Amino acid sequence: MSKLLPGTRALRTFEAAARHLNFTRAADELGLTPAAVSHQIKEIEDQLDLVLFTRTSRTIRLTEAGTVLLEASVDALDLLNRAVSRARKMTRGTALLKVTLDAQFATKWLMRRVDDFRKQKPGIEVRFDITYDVRDFELDDVDVGIRFGAGKYPGLRAHRLFENIIIPVCSPALLASGPPLKKPRDLFHHTLAHIEWSRQGVTWPNWRMWMQAAGVDDFDDSRTLVFRTSTDATQAALDGNAVALADFAMVASDLSQGRLVQPFELGIKVAQDFAYFLVYPEAIAEDPRVIAFREWLLEEAAKTPT
Repeated sequence: MSKLLPGTRALRTFEAAARHLNFTRAADELGLTPAAVSHQIKEIEDQLDLVLFTRTSRTIRLTEAGTVLLEASVDALDLLNRAVSRARKMTRGTALLKVTLDAQFATKWLMRRVDDFRKQKPGIEVRFDITYDVRDFELDDVDVGIRFGAGKYPGLRAHRLFENIIIPVCSPALLASGPPLKKPRDLFHHTLAHIEWSRQGVTWPNWRMWMQAAGVDDFDDSRTLVFRTSTDATQAALDGNAVALADFAMVASDLSQGRLVQPFELGIKVAQDFAYFLVYPEAIAEDPRVIAFREWLLEEAAKTPT
């Protein structure tokens, strides 16, 4: 009977085509050509002796048989992915700890400190998965993560690291050679950068919010530079191209070493419930690697200026 079933590659192709209801978009996702996707679907239909899609000159639709197979394919691929993830974690040994986190936290905070952890725990090898995507601990080959959010993650333990204060920063060269920055309204003569981020009704502080806190009510934010990530906004400040709003904890080292300066003391807190959290599945809470990393990370977070 197993010989009559499509292989996992074919099922992935079918699942993508069924999800998009478009062979071209499925091909783009899978790195194939539309003709290759169409050929694989035809092979599956011939192998199963079923019609999975009805085709017109412009559209495709799932048949009833296709809908049944799609539901089973999604479940089967998900189950297999979870099994592969567990198997990988079992076979890579007990010395390796994989941490998933975003680029901002990695480059501006953790990488500056992690050598200390390696010296304290030479028997634990730490590897990083640096991404802005939220990893699934059951599907992806990662053990613990650092996430920004409200700390409510079903099935996971979450430890708050530190609160986030958003401040204006710029390069010393810009402060020295550009238009003077004596009062908040002087910022009108500079390029201003910030990120655009909202989640669960919470908005990351932007220049309009900072100006309102500074008592400036006529600020026009239409000419601000809006970046996708805090890393990019901070880099614009480091390059001398803008005054940026940045998370104090993430730029503390740049400030202390003189790469950035803070022209105004005013800072804005991110909503109280939101912060960086260390997270991991409840099932591995007593894993010695997790305990060691958790204790070290929370100790370092407690020392972080805010």
